[in-house]
Amino acid sequence: MSSGASCALLRHAESLCRERGLRLTPRRRQVLQIVCNSPKPLGAYEILATLQAEQPGAAPPTVYRALEFLLAQGLIHRLETLHAFVGCEHPEHPHAGQFLICTRCGDVTELEDSQVASSLGRAAAASGFRPRHRVVEVTGTCAHCARGEAE
Repeated sequence: MSSGASCALLRHAESLCRERGLRLTPRRRQVLQIVCNSPKPLGAYEILATLQAEQPGAAPPTVYRALEFLLAQGLIHRLETLHAFVGCEHPEHPHAGQFLICTRCGDVTELEDSQVASSLGRAAAASGFRPRHRVVEVTGTCAHCARGEAE
């Protein structure tokens, strides 16, 4: 996520929290800013290390509580295959996460394709399965890295 996008997400996060009657506390905002400013997905301990550089007394529970809040509000996503977090590109409405993850450069692209979500929903219903959490993560090679492979 680019820094321009991160600034937009931070402003959007503040207004969304106000609309929902919730507080984007300074610590939550700081954790969101760390996640959004990173060029790659970050694990909780990477977030903690960045936070500790500014606030040496920061502890893991502080980061985990902030991440829980941000996840619950749809401001970030947890990438299961990487055990890492990225900022959400569509925080204004709930949606199933769909991600393309480049295994060469680490780039992550968030998609929001209603046909993918519908297809998964139909397949789950047809098998009698009731999903609680829908995340689609596709690993492979991004277009930039693929061009490099071809050369």
